[in-house]
Amino acid sequence: MKTTARTWQDVKTPRKSAIPEGLWLRCPGCAKMVYRKHLEANLHVCPECSHHYRIGAAERVKQLADPDSFQPMFTELAPTDPLKFKDLKGYKDRLLAEQVKTGATDAIKAGRCFIKGREAMLCSLDLTFMMGSMGSVVGETITRAIEEATRTRLPLIIVSCSGGARMQESGLSLMQMAKTSAALARYDDAGGLFISVLTDPTTGGVTASFAMLGDVILAEPQALIGFAGPRVIQQTIRQELPEGFQRSEFLLKCGMVDRVVPRAQLRNEIGRLIDYSGR
Repeated sequence: MKTTARTWQDVKTPRKSAIPEGLWLRCPGCAKMVYRKHLEANLHVCPECSHHYRIGAAERVKQLADPDSFQPMFTELAPTDPLKFKDLKGYKDRLLAEQVKTGATDAIKAGRCFIKGREAMLCSLDLTFMMGSMGSVVGETITRAIEEATRTRLPLIIVSCSGGARMQESGLSLMQMAKTSAALARYDDAGGLFISVLTDPTTGGVTASFAMLGDVILAEPQALIGFAGPRVIQQTIRQELPEGFQRSEFLLKCGMVDRVVPRAQLRNEIGRLIDYSGR
């Protein structure tokens, strides 16, 4: 009886268990593989090159506020669709999908907390919700937080990370720029301390309003900060842009940012600024 010799291709070896998805990440800064748990323990900053990953509002509040001290406020505010806006998908459907994905009502968290033992009003835009875009709820929440800080004479910290005004709300979104700026003017007249923290990215209508109105403006390293994007600007002026254009370090040299602060030092820096102000 004729038999056929088996080759190595015919031998099936047991398949090894796959590595859980997302356990390792490739850093966009240095291209090295980073263990996710090490990244999280390092405040979502690459331990190899110090690249600052983008984080959501819940994580930001957790990093800045003293443990169990954050008291959410204005959570009853919810977005609507007054313009019945629709592009590839209806605005109502987009909102619902984002709310299910993030577990948040809109792109902001605000409330009273303690930072290094100093009581303050803290707002943080949420990049995970429609790129942290500013609609009516974001503008109203920030305005109410400013007014509450004015009434209670608390320092105000706003962490900005946004793609700009929310196009699905058109002019209603743009009106939030004036509303938040006017509230900050009243807060300043009352002698309040506003610390603005700029993170990657801070662009559009957020940059053109409250984000750049701080008594002190801090920025995380290498954060993209500007109104229009660098590509749009380069195409408009038809000139080569300088290296590092619209990044935190470039804006520091230009005097638009007071200090570039690594994420690990941000909480201590805010605490010191509150002490220095005496407010």
